[in-house]
Amino acid sequence: MIVCDGFVGNVALKTSEGVGRFVRDVLRESLKRTVTAQVGALLSRKAFNEFRQRLDYREYGGAHLLGVRGVCIIGHGSSNDRAIYNGIRVAYESAKGGTIQSIEAEFASRPKVAAPTAGPEVIADAAAVPGVPIL
Repeated sequence: MIVCDGFVGNVALKTSEGVGRFVRDVLRESLKRTVTAQVGALLSRKAFNEFRQRLDYREYGGAHLLGVRGVCIIGHGSSNDRAIYNGIRVAYESAKGGTIQSIEAEFASRPKVAAPTAGPEVIADAAAVPGVPIL
């Protein structure tokens, strides 16, 4: 789980997708290199298929968007019919199972934490920065 704003989340998602494709391509290339590797790949086919299915976004359909008063599933921009179906399935299961209410109850039961104070990276006096409007 990643808790971040939309921009950072998109960067993290795109980075992980790129790393995944790179690993897949390098592994595929390595498994085709020798006869021994090809036999090993053939013997491991079931495990590779299960691994790929566990990482396939189409199997999950999307992820919960928290902070919305209700169930909201964010799907991948290139979702196909299977991913959309599974996104609807996840939303249904979440609504039926009370996922959002459970998350709200968990947060409500935790002690409130004070907002962090300004660190060294935060400018204490915005008036000292040219071009920064004072609101």
